Amino acid sequence: MAWRMPAETAPHERTWMAFPREGITLGESAAEREEGYAAWTAVAHAVAEFEPVAMVVDPSERERAARMLGTGIQQVEAPVDEFWMRDHGPTFVVDDERPGVLGAVDWVFNGWGAPEWSEWRKSAEHARLIAELVGAELVSSLLVNEGGGIHVDGEGTVLVTETVQLDPRRNPYADRARVEAELARTIGATTAIWLPRGLTRDYDEFGTNGHVDIVATISSPGRLLLHAQPDPGHPDHEVMRGIRAEIETQTDASGRRLEIVDLPAPSTLRDDEGFVDWSYVNHLVVNGGVIACGFGDERADAAAREILEAAYPGRRAVTVDARPLFARGGGIHCITQQQPAVAR
Repeated sequence: MAWRMPAETAPHERTWMAFPREGITLGESAAEREEGYAAWTAVAHAVAEFEPVAMVVDPSERERAARMLGTGIQQVEAPVDEFWMRDHGPTFVVDDERPGVLGAVDWVFNGWGAPEWSEWRKSAEHARLIAELVGAELVSSLLVNEGGGIHVDGEGTVLVTETVQLDPRRNPYADRARVEAELARTIGATTAIWLPRGLTRDYDEFGTNGHVDIVATISSPGRLLLHAQPDPGHPDHEVMRGIRAEIETQTDASGRRLEIVDLPAPSTLRDDEGFVDWSYVNHLVVNGGVIACGFGDERADAAAREILEAAYPGRRAVTVDARPLFARGGGIHCITQQQPAVAR
């Protein structure tokens, strides 16, 4: 077997999501909960304009999900606690030596390092559930990892972060070599580009400790979209300067220096909790489109759409308000997981 994770730009069979359920992530007040339900639903409907969407729904949310999602989105009933499908769900792979075979990597998920607040044991079962539903071969891994902690170019390059895969709360005995060997076995990554850290807000109590999918993504082999914070009053201005400098020293699986395209952050610097980590990097590429994060900054949102459409030729960028998602710890990419299309 030679498993390989395709680039997000490869054709999709569908996108997987998980519907929110009541708990600390969704919010304490009725208004907060309704905002969360609406945000997940808006993303699902935006994706469904381009490709099928399958939603895992907790039995307690069956009626609400049916009402809000409608008949155009497949609903799969199963226990849910956390609902960040990118992180707890499967990472899909293909086997180039066996055309038509789909694999599903089941990473160990421990709620981003097993913090006291996280509820994750039910959703940690979703990778196996979904693999069985779609007829994918299960690729079991002992690496504690999340889908938001990796980005690939589909040709052997993977982006990772020292504070995620080498986090002692996740993998206390890991080093770079062990992580890279496991990524080679499970997703076919032959070259790892290590980022030193993630964005400032991501190290708060409810953060992921540095997920790459709000920092950088490879839009096509040899080209990288990088979060940019132009305002020196935001700590990520210096953070991104250091990350950019590190990326500029590294090469991809083909030996190329990466062309870096900046994706400037919106103008808002803070919310009620502190400096924001709002990032247009956290978009989802779909069949014929890009589902882009919006932040209520019309000029910046429009500029991001232009950059994304240029980075993904032939795709139409659509903006969905991602502020309710980021307030809960992630963005559009974080709540979705693409299933690549394979010949059946």
